[in-house]
Amino acid sequence: MERITISLDEALAQEFDALIERRGYRNRSEAVRDLLREHLEAARQQESAAGRGGHCVANLSYVYNHHERDLAERLTELQHGHHDLTVATMHAHLDHDNCLESVILKGPTGAVRAFADALVAERGVRHGQLNVVSVEVANSAHDHGYRPRGAQARAPHLHLKPKD
Repeated sequence: MERITISLDEALAQEFDALIERRGYRNRSEAVRDLLREHLEAARQQESAAGRGGHCVANLSYVYNHHERDLAERLTELQHGHHDLTVATMHAHLDHDNCLESVILKGPTGAVRAFADALVAERGVRHGQLNVVSVEVANSAHDHGYRPRGAQARAPHLHLKPKD
């Protein structure tokens, strides 16, 4: 780990310490690391939005009225149509009318954003929010350990490592 030193005026340092206390950080270093990661991720997302590519993992959460005509079927069809991006979906009933869904996505950032925009734009979907984390993509042919007797080695697959 590399050590750096920064200087802050007293008012800024006090405000930062108050933020650290409110958020429950143990020390300034942890808080600074999180702020830097947040800022660097925002910069990566701007580059991605500008068409510079990249891959991501993401969570799309939205609320919808399940009484809306054919909406549940349309949402399911959209997810099936993008099965290459959709990893998993969690569904929760909020009340007699409304449901919350959370969809875990992975893939090229532009494709993930386009899918999320299309889903949230469906009539009857409300409160859609996409949380995107940029990742590095690496092919892997290593063995993950346990393999039942007689089973073949696993094929190469992708590992998605969040960028720091």
